[in-house]
Amino acid sequence: QVQVVESGGGPAQAGGSLRLSCEAPGRTFSMGWFRQVPGGEREFVAAMMTWGSFTTDYSDAVKGRFTISKDNDNYRIFLQMNNLKVEDAGVYFCVARRGGGLPRGPDSYPYWGQGTQVTVSS
Repeated sequence: QVQVVESGGGPAQAGGSLRLSCEAPGRTFSMGWFRQVPGGEREFVAAMMTWGSFTTDYSDAVKGRFTISKDNDNYRIFLQMNNLKVEDAGVYFCVARRGGGLPRGPDSYPYWGQGTQVTVSS
């Protein structure tokens, strides 16, 4: 079992920035972020390989504004969110998996954090 813990959410102004952090100790090969608004489905945001190629993937909605990165421990990732928009608000979940690749479907990630709230005001 892999325990996933996020931190760093909170309020921000449109155009501002926030940085999310996530730890998932254990042998996982890819980690990423999903977000969800009330009544909505979990939406893929970004993911990266934490071993090997360190490949990254972003949804079109955040590409160019968000950056996913990792530290040297390979089990801690970050999501730097710049130029935030009101539509970026939601609960952000950190996810992890032991399989290869960077799938965008939530069911492909067996390990989920509790989520951290991001609020963006205009």
